[in-house]
Amino acid sequence: MIRKAKEEDISRIAEILVFVKRIKYRDIFHNDQFSFGELQVLTEAKRYMEYCKSNHSDRQPARILDNIWVYDDGIVKGLIHIEDTEVVELYTDYFFWGQGVGSALLKFAIDEFNVSKLWVLEKNTDAIAFYKAHGFIESGKKQFAEGTEELELLLVREA
Repeated sequence: MIRKAKEEDISRIAEILVFVKRIKYRDIFHNDQFSFGELQVLTEAKRYMEYCKSNHSDRQPARILDNIWVYDDGIVKGLIHIEDTEVVELYTDYFFWGQGVGSALLKFAIDEFNVSKLWVLEKNTDAIAFYKAHGFIESGKKQFAEGTEELELLLVREA
C-alpha cells in the first residue's frame, strides 16, 4: 500500500497538497489570496512536472519524487516526504481522514527510515496531537515558518 511516488502521481499529489493546506492552514494564516489565488492544483502539478523534466533521465529518477512515498490502495490517499530522518510533509486527503492513512505513512517512515523529528505549526493542534499519539514530543525548539510570522515547533520521537 505504501510505495515510492511516480510521475503519474503528480496530479494527485498536487491535489492532496492544495486541498489539505486550504483546509488546515486557512484559519492559521488568514491569507485567502494565497489559499485561493497562488495555491492551485495546476500550478503545483506544473511545478513538479517542470522539476521532473529538468532533472529526469532514464538512469537517474526525478529527484523531487525520490523522497516522497504515497499510500496507494488503488487510490492515492496520502503522501509523506522524508529527508534523512525528518518528516518534511505528511498529508492525507481530507476524504480519508481518520482511516489510518496518516498513521500508516508515519509508521512506515519510522520503521523504514528511523524518522525522529519534524516541524509542525504551533497552531496546528490536530497535527500536534496526532504526532504525540505516535510517540513524538515537543523538543522546546521553535522557529518561524518560512516567510511567515507563525511559529513551528520541533517535535522529536521519544527513544
